[in-house]
Amino acid sequence: MSLKELLNIAINTLKASKLRASLTLSGIIIGVFSIITIMTLLNALQAGIESGLSGLGSNSFQIQKRPVILLEGDNRMKHRPDITYNQALRLSEKATTYKYISIEDYLNEDKAIRSNEESTNPNNTIGGVQPHYLECNGRAVQFGRFITDVDVINNNKVAVIGLDVMDKLFPLVNPIGNYIRIDNNEFKVIGVLEKQGDGFSQSNSNFALLPITTMQQIYGKNNRSMNIAIQAPGKETYNECVEDMTNTMRIIRKDKPGADNSFEIFSNESMISTVNSFTKYFKYGAGFISFIALLAAGVGIMNIMLVSVTERTKEIGIRKAIGAKNNSVLKQFLIEAVILCEIGGVIGIILGILTGNLIGIFLSSPVVIPYDWVIIGLLVCSVVGIVFGVYPAYQAAKLNPIDALRYE
Repeated sequence: MSLKELLNIAINTLKASKLRASLTLSGIIIGVFSIITIMTLLNALQAGIESGLSGLGSNSFQIQKRPVILLEGDNRMKHRPDITYNQALRLSEKATTYKYISIEDYLNEDKAIRSNEESTNPNNTIGGVQPHYLECNGRAVQFGRFITDVDVINNNKVAVIGLDVMDKLFPLVNPIGNYIRIDNNEFKVIGVLEKQGDGFSQSNSNFALLPITTMQQIYGKNNRSMNIAIQAPGKETYNECVEDMTNTMRIIRKDKPGADNSFEIFSNESMISTVNSFTKYFKYGAGFISFIALLAAGVGIMNIMLVSVTERTKEIGIRKAIGAKNNSVLKQFLIEAVILCEIGGVIGIILGILTGNLIGIFLSSPVVIPYDWVIIGLLVCSVVGIVFGVYPAYQAAKLNPIDALRYE
């Protein structure tokens, strides 16, 4: 018999036993649905986190006191001294391989920003920066201008704000030239930065940036650790720049030979790699749990197929009596098992992608389709159908036609 004929027989048989087929499908659907939902959600969250973490400019990296992601119970950073403003200035003077550098000073608490009529929530980042902040952080001005060397030298009370702040305080007017208040200090708005990729349910556009000297004049100079953003001259000199900055910073910080750095260096790639190292364990766990579910579904398929063989004993006897070979009977029952698994797999994949993305959208993550896991899911369904369909198919194929015809 041709493959087409075997497919038609298998499909017609499944149609004739819709309830049984539906019950068998449910196990496969649940197993595939669970793994695709989890993988879709994890990929969506990972994409959202990566978008938020990719905040540095091209060929850029940062130096700061602590890692971006600090594990609970990790006390190695507890006794690290702050990176002072003077240390950061010495680094910019002594290092020789960088293209741009920006010393950044951020408050340790979020602040509310006010205009004459409106006030934001107290969730805004306030930072003092230098003119090359844009290049080192991959940002761009959408309206107005950015902080200049003149602003830094003269301690000008000017501010560059994010789009979220603009939308809240100046929804119907041009913010450039208007004033905002932070605590009891008034700043003239000179620019608005373009929106950058948001992190995991967090906006990156609720901030106000001031000249670093103005920031330190108002909030003090030596009570916070500095962040230092650096851009290498190019991709080919990136590693050389990182090594130069590391060695120079170790000398400035008086780190002993052989001792760990008393500071952290990170880039977009290192942050994303750290996130990936966390999510892979969740994927392993989800894969194991879903494998158990598919294993249970496979046992169910084998039982259903054995019942089907028993019920269709006389049909098998007639087919073999008129010339059907054992191989054809074996293929027929194997194809039925594989079709059952694939139908359940497709339904589970569609439901899993929809559910995972709906949860991801609720958590402000982008919509994704885990193509690799879709392919893996379909392959696993085929394997389950073959593995758990072999024994029932073999039982059907080895039936003696005379005994099968006598079966009641």
